[in-house]
Amino acid sequence: MPSTPDPHSHSDRAASFSTRADVYARVRPSYPADAVDWMVPQQQARVLDLAAGTGLLTQRLADHGHHVVAVDASRPMLDELTAALPEVEAHVGTAEDVPLPDASVDAVTVAQAWHWFDLPRAVPEIARVLRPGGTLAVVSNDRDERIDWVGRFGEILHTGDTLAPDGDQSARPPALDESFDEAEAAEFRWLQHLATADLRALAGTRSYLLTVSPEQREQLLQRVDDLVVTHPDLAGTRAIAMPYITTAYRARRR
Repeated sequence: MPSTPDPHSHSDRAASFSTRADVYARVRPSYPADAVDWMVPQQQARVLDLAAGTGLLTQRLADHGHHVVAVDASRPMLDELTAALPEVEAHVGTAEDVPLPDASVDAVTVAQAWHWFDLPRAVPEIARVLRPGGTLAVVSNDRDERIDWVGRFGEILHTGDTLAPDGDQSARPPALDESFDEAEAAEFRWLQHLATADLRALAGTRSYLLTVSPEQREQLLQRVDDLVVTHPDLAGTRAIAMPYITTAYRARRR
């Protein structure tokens, strides 16, 4: 990534998360257990968590008894993952160049990252490492912005952002090739409990805020602070429940 990232560049945004990996691990949402059960059948024991980041989904997969291999392009993100999950096999790599042998995993999961991939290269690579009959599962968390304060929070996060807004990545199934059956979809609603003060930190982990100028970043974060002290659902609170809609897709490898 260049020394001055471009907030309107897809590649710069994709590379930005390494700079706040510790905060990302602390405040970003995980994934509900029933979604994980639906995404990866229990008998599919060896799972590649691709673009695993700091391990938010990796942890869930491990908790469900799967043998997980984590792959991510960011060494700082993987360092957070391996510190929390030292038993997980972890490799630096990308969706376009997965450092695993052919037909070596029973399932591949991709959490909150499908939109960063070069799909014409990534889809065949995912098919290569999956065993026939294996499962590809793609999952995204979206804030439920029908709730007023959540919608206002989202408006702040995307002020000036020219790339696709939240929700675009979960609104339609992943584009796959003839190696896969048609994708199935499921939706799960849940709450992430966090300190009200952590709304600022959560906002700061967004790729847009990670790549704007320090002045723009502080202006947007100040608007989050203002929301916290002025909105009647937030003012004076110490903890909140952020409502999420988790959308998952799964497709069988032919």
